[in-house]
Amino acid sequence: MDRIIEQKKGLKKKHIPYGVGGALVVVFVGWLIWGNHTSTLRVDRNKLSIEEVKQGIFNDYIRLAGNVEPKTFVQLTSLETGRVVEKVIEEGIMVKKGQVILRLENPGLELSVLDNESQLAEKQNALRNLLLQKEKERLTLLQTRLQNEIDIERKKRRFEQNKKLFEEDLIAKEDYITAKEDYEMAVKNNELVLQKQAQDSVYQGIEIENMEMGLRNMQANVKMVKERYENLNVKAPIDGQLSTLAVETGQQVPQGTNMGMISVLDDYKVVARIDEHYIDRVKRDLSATLERQGGNFRLKVSKVYPDVKGGQFRTDLVFEGEKPENIRTGQTYHINLQLGESDSSLLVPRGAFYQSTGGRWIFVVSPDGSEAYRRQIKIGKQNPQFYQMVEGLKEGEKVITSGYEMFGNNERLILK
Repeated sequence: MDRIIEQKKGLKKKHIPYGVGGALVVVFVGWLIWGNHTSTLRVDRNKLSIEEVKQGIFNDYIRLAGNVEPKTFVQLTSLETGRVVEKVIEEGIMVKKGQVILRLENPGLELSVLDNESQLAEKQNALRNLLLQKEKERLTLLQTRLQNEIDIERKKRRFEQNKKLFEEDLIAKEDYITAKEDYEMAVKNNELVLQKQAQDSVYQGIEIENMEMGLRNMQANVKMVKERYENLNVKAPIDGQLSTLAVETGQQVPQGTNMGMISVLDDYKVVARIDEHYIDRVKRDLSATLERQGGNFRLKVSKVYPDVKGGQFRTDLVFEGEKPENIRTGQTYHINLQLGESDSSLLVPRGAFYQSTGGRWIFVVSPDGSEAYRRQIKIGKQNPQFYQMVEGLKEGEKVITSGYEMFGNNERLILK
């Protein structure tokens, strides 16, 4: 007869794995719901720069490096095409206005001078010949007029004599009429000579005037060609220092080539290149300062160039008042350019973190200093020392300002 075996109550060995598995599932689900999933990285705090957020005065300025240039300079430009045959003066020498710096040669221009001078000589000879011819014609016409006047007087006397004799019936009527006709014919001939003399005078005047005008034009042309030939001697347009001379003997120089620069050394300016980030804020008449030889010197922005090259734009600054002693062209000055008024703000010292974050977030250190978490921030203005904090931080908090390249995409740092 079979015996019924009673089942034991309670936990059996086969149930243990299920219990443990269920517990693990519960723990895992709880971790998913309530656990900290932030990616974490352990770093050595001694290798970090940690700064405190402070309330202070924010000076709105930027630090620039500028080069000294003459305030006034003139480009040395070739007025004619030619080959450099002589460098009369070298770079760095002081020159006077009109002093020859370079000599060029241009055979074509030399031939042009000779050709124009030859044409001028021909026109001058032609004008002289015309004047001689016209003077000869004038004298011939004057002689004819004198002869006609003498002939008129003679025939007038004869006509008057024959008239009296005819009235007294002492000569024939035919003799009287002949004398009268001869006298009248002489008068008319003389009138024609006078008319011809007047017309010839007008025509001669016009012809001579035209030739003289052509001669003046030719003289002006010769003068212009000679001036062009003289321009082959490149001269200093002003007094100053020959700063640069960028041509060599034997070099062919086209017309309009910039061959060098002459600087006037009585005044200077500072030329600085500024990041395009500030192009909307840099205006004329902004003030600036520089420290040199233990003193502060004031400058102002005189010109802002609109072109941006290589992410920078050019600005000229001029001195207001005194200038540093022994100032020289090419020197580099470090300048503080004031962009706006100073005000009270939350300040964070500048650091390499900005290159990684673009100023959008920063690692904030926990109060106990054991951890640091990523936090979104907003930066306003910046100067060479501080960032102006607009949002995301409070006074007294500490932040990591050194570079973030080693942190990767981790959002939590364990500081050890």
